[in-house]
Amino acid sequence: MVGAMANNGRIRLPSPVANGSKDLTTPDSAPVSTAGSEYGQVEFTREDVEALLNERIKYTSKFNYKERCENMMEYIKRLRLCIRWFQEVELDYAFEQEKLKNALALNEKHCADMEASLKNKEEELNMIIEELRKNFESAQIQLAKEQTEKLAANDSLGKEKEARFAVEKAQGGLTEELGKAQGELQTANQRIQSVNDMYKLLQEYNSSLQLYNSKLQGDLDEAHETIKRGEKERTEIVENIGNLKGQFTALQDQLAASKTSKEDIMKQKAELVNEIASLKVELQQAKDERDHHLTELKTLQTEANKYNDFKDTITELETTCSSQSNQIQELRGQLVSSDRRLQMSDLTTFEKMNEFEDQKQTIIDLKSRVEEAELKLVEGEKLRKKLHNTILELKGNIRVFCRVRPLLPGENNGDEGKTISYPASLELLGRGIDLLQNAQKHSFTFDKVFLPNTTQEDVFIEISQLVQSALDGYKVCIFAYGQTGSGKTYTMMGKPGNVEEKGLIPRCLEQIFETRQSLRSQGWKYELQVSMLEIYNETIRDLLSTNKEAVRTENGVSPQKHAIKHDAHGNTHVAELTILDVKSSREVSFLLDHAARNRSVGKTQMNEQSSRSHFVFTLRISGVNESTEQQVQGVLNLIDLAGSERLSKSGSTGDRLKETQAINKSLSSLGDVIFALAKKDDHVPFRNSKLTYLLQPCLGGDSKTLMFVNIAPESSSTGESLCSLRFAARVNACEIGTPRRQTNIIKPLDRLSLG
Repeated sequence: MVGAMANNGRIRLPSPVANGSKDLTTPDSAPVSTAGSEYGQVEFTREDVEALLNERIKYTSKFNYKERCENMMEYIKRLRLCIRWFQEVELDYAFEQEKLKNALALNEKHCADMEASLKNKEEELNMIIEELRKNFESAQIQLAKEQTEKLAANDSLGKEKEARFAVEKAQGGLTEELGKAQGELQTANQRIQSVNDMYKLLQEYNSSLQLYNSKLQGDLDEAHETIKRGEKERTEIVENIGNLKGQFTALQDQLAASKTSKEDIMKQKAELVNEIASLKVELQQAKDERDHHLTELKTLQTEANKYNDFKDTITELETTCSSQSNQIQELRGQLVSSDRRLQMSDLTTFEKMNEFEDQKQTIIDLKSRVEEAELKLVEGEKLRKKLHNTILELKGNIRVFCRVRPLLPGENNGDEGKTISYPASLELLGRGIDLLQNAQKHSFTFDKVFLPNTTQEDVFIEISQLVQSALDGYKVCIFAYGQTGSGKTYTMMGKPGNVEEKGLIPRCLEQIFETRQSLRSQGWKYELQVSMLEIYNETIRDLLSTNKEAVRTENGVSPQKHAIKHDAHGNTHVAELTILDVKSSREVSFLLDHAARNRSVGKTQMNEQSSRSHFVFTLRISGVNESTEQQVQGVLNLIDLAGSERLSKSGSTGDRLKETQAINKSLSSLGDVIFALAKKDDHVPFRNSKLTYLLQPCLGGDSKTLMFVNIAPESSSTGESLCSLRFAARVNACEIGTPRRQTNIIKPLDRLSLG
């Protein structure tokens, strides 16, 4: 990152906006060039960049869209200014890096020259030493022979020793110079490494700012246009698929007719081949007879000279021979015509084979086009969902999914037909639901409508990206709403002991733990904390408490006071609530089973095991990436609300009557809050119940919120289903603000608060 202090080995980049500095310089670097910049010379420190990234756009009124757009454009302008400054600093660092590389090349060349000269001098010294040794040996021989020259030889030897000492001293000086050059080379390498590290950090900052700027500019401007274009393309693709399917059926019929004609031609060909074979046999027999008659004719002609009496017989034989020759000619003509018919048959068969291959290739091409069209349709649907979610996030709306449970054994849907139907138009496919009550049709449109045959896995796939947002540092809330027996607990918890029917809570936990494991390779480390509570008769119970008396007490009165408090950052704290660290999904499953055993359930006329309280599961996520110096704090709230019910239908008495009254009162308070948010009232009555006060950050803060409205399909529940659908439509229209990601710089990990 940029802007660290010089005391800890990093370069501090001052901002002239803050301290009046005029130029940006670093040791041995060129000044920052601002030529061609439309903003002039502006610099940013690390604090300036982080303040810009974490800045939240302020406006006097959230309905003044002109002011909001102007503030957004001003914010984008400052982001562009910061990006331009980063690009200029990047150019300066590239220039510094090139300069250091050139200096390194010069130093390496100088070292190479020094080494070469040193090597040459060493060779010269070795030659001198060798020569001195030879002279010394000759001097010793001369000393033994001539005593008179001993003094002269000693003087010569002393001079040679002095010369050798001088050479060794020179060699020591060269060695010291080589060590200094190597030290300078090492220092230059270290500086280059530090510049490369700083360049990588600048690139990361630059890319993140560019992504954020492009998202702000592109998503909002192109979302509506892209959705319309996607709907048109989707309609055209569906029409093309219908046309291609019709062409495919016609080609299949032509292929079947071609196969039939091909079989008939093959049969005719076989008959012609058999006929030609029989004609060839007859022709051979005729040739044999002709040869035999010619032989006889020659014999008779030879004998005719001797027996002139047999002329009449010879004439008859000649007549027979000519007639047989004519027959042979006729057979030859038939053989030629049969050969021609056989050739025509072969040509027809070849043409049919070519036509068959062409049709086969056409069918393959059509199949591939159908597959491509279906793939484009799926991709278009994914793009539509993504853009729709982006628009909802920008608007700040609460997303609503509707799920209709299947009919249970013993239930019927009335004599007049189905009370619930689903539009088949392209615009409402998978998003619309129609309810028939008293011959009157009520239509509703939500973000997604799940049919009764939808599996738990299909439901989870739709919310998996929302769960991923919790790991990215967002507050996420998913709650299930509906009448008693509509399938809320089944949607959230699933069916115990059945892997295929696991609910959203177990599947969310599996995804989070799997993603946490895969993100370790990118340097992320996560800590997860779990808490579970229920709101029973307007009293908060800690379902993970080991003190059973604190969990279950008579009349819903708990000896522990679990007060709800909200801090200035939109976080919620529940006093004396048990919060446990978890390392695996198996630990959380064990805690879920423990909480399920402690939860308040009872039997009513509408449900064998009816949830008599609101269940709140909270997962606090804290992630740290030391390589990028990032810390994220996310919260995942998964809530199973108690079901709304009518006393006349549930038959509740005694404690069940008190529970039903408390449930209906809290759900009524939730409706009042939704109505106030929809009308944008200045005062929203969050404090009217424990449930709404606990959900205040999810309904009125910066959280990503999703509501499941569960519907029972039997005709006797039509009134309750209509009320639930109307309530869900109001929730879908509420704007609660744009979700905000919670990130900051690294600091010691501490416990997160309930979001």
